Amino acid sequence: MSPIDWRLVPPLPTLRAFEAAARLGGFSAAARALNVTHAAVAQQVRALERDLGTSLINRDGRGMTLTADGEQLGAALTEGFGQIGAAVGRIRARRDGEPLTVTMTPSFAAQWMMPRLWQFWEKHPEITVSLRPDWRILDFRKDGIDVGIRFGNGVWPGVNSEFLTSARYVVAGAPSLVGDRTEFTPADLEAMPWVMESNWPEGLNWLRSNGIDPDKLDVTTFPTDDLLRMAALQGYGLHIESAALVEEDVAEGRLRVLLDPKDDRPAYFIVTPPGQQREAAKTFVRWLKASV
Repeated sequence: MSPIDWRLVPPLPTLRAFEAAARLGGFSAAARALNVTHAAVAQQVRALERDLGTSLINRDGRGMTLTADGEQLGAALTEGFGQIGAAVGRIRARRDGEPLTVTMTPSFAAQWMMPRLWQFWEKHPEITVSLRPDWRILDFRKDGIDVGIRFGNGVWPGVNSEFLTSARYVVAGAPSLVGDRTEFTPADLEAMPWVMESNWPEGLNWLRSNGIDPDKLDVTTFPTDDLLRMAALQGYGLHIESAALVEEDVAEGRLRVLLDPKDDRPAYFIVTPPGQQREAAKTFVRWLKASV
């Protein structure tokens, strides 16, 4: 097959309007099928005729009939659009049978998603979900991602983002460490042991912004979030964490919140690639928003 010279191909909207009119036998029927006005279809067909320099429709007042050129082009467009539609349908059907792939940070997966995922499967057992915990920002199309949950300010190039839940930081500690006290000054917190991630300047800056001097703290560092959480639960030290990720531990009494500035940002956002989403992804996003 010879390569297509796209400079010679008329604009797609004009071809689509003419194909619908030719196949359905009139502008009104084409307008209903394309969800546009009668005038819009007529305008697109006239533009196509000007582009091609020939009449495609006989305008003799006896209803719409096609010229010889119109018959030839209409048949070709119906066949071509039909083949495109069939190919797209096969691809979508194959994609619909694949697991829904969702990426997020490992800590969000372990502490927020996993305690709730059974609720999604209980409502939608027909949808298989494949979690991709990763600290990196993955490429949706290259890595086959349907939905992402990202931490930040909600602005990333090339994707759509929607607020899910606040990721404001809090200071939490195990009851075995903090006892029954309800009021803590910055000096009180500085006097207690802490557990933190290694090389986490964001957390240190957050402490300074809330009146706590990191240089005065007795800190034990851990290389992973899982170890850090276990250390906090065991009462080894106070812990800085997103409020969303400790809410279950707090609700069940395993941790207590000692400092909560109630900041709205940063936050967790639902992130999706631009364009049409498959139904499984739409269902999952609706469930996410209903779960906060």
